Amino acid sequence: MVEQQGASGDAVTTRIGQAIMLLHGGDREEARNRFSALWEQLGQDGDPLHRCTLAHYLADTQDDPGDELAWDLRALAAADALGQERPERPGAAVTARGLYPSLHLNLAADYLKLHRPEAARAHLDRARAASAALGDDGYGNGVRAAIDRLDRRLSDL
Repeated sequence: MVEQQGASGDAVTTRIGQAIMLLHGGDREEARNRFSALWEQLGQDGDPLHRCTLAHYLADTQDDPGDELAWDLRALAAADALGQERPERPGAAVTARGLYPSLHLNLAADYLKLHRPEAARAHLDRARAASAALGDDGYGNGVRAAIDRLDRRLSDL
C-alpha cells in the first residue's frame, strides 16, 4: 500500500499520532501492535521520516533492551536515509539534523541498559554534538537536559 506523501496531515502521520497517544496513555501493547502494522505496510522503501518515527516509538514499546536497541538503530538508519534524500523533499537534511540528538540519546540509554558504557558514551557524545541543531525551546531544552542527566549517570559508573 502506497500512501500519499506531502502534508504533515497525511494518513500515515495521523495513524502514527494515534498510536503515540495510546503509548502515552499507557497502552504499550496496542501501541506496539499498531506501530508494527504500520511498519509492515511501509516496508523498507517507505518514507524515511515515517520509518524513523515508527522505529523510534516502536523502541519505546519493547520489553527487551536488545529489541529496544534494534529499533533505535533502525530509527537512526532511517534518519540517515532522510538526510540523503534528493531535492524532492526540501529541508529533509535539516529535519534529519533535528532528529539526531534524540536518536543518539536513546541509543546511549539503550547501551547503558545493556551494560555497554563505552558505546553509551560514544552515542552520548554524538547526541551532545548534534544538539547544536536544536532550538532554544521546550523540546530542545528537554533533550539537552536529558543528555546532561545521562552524562551524570555515566560519570557515576
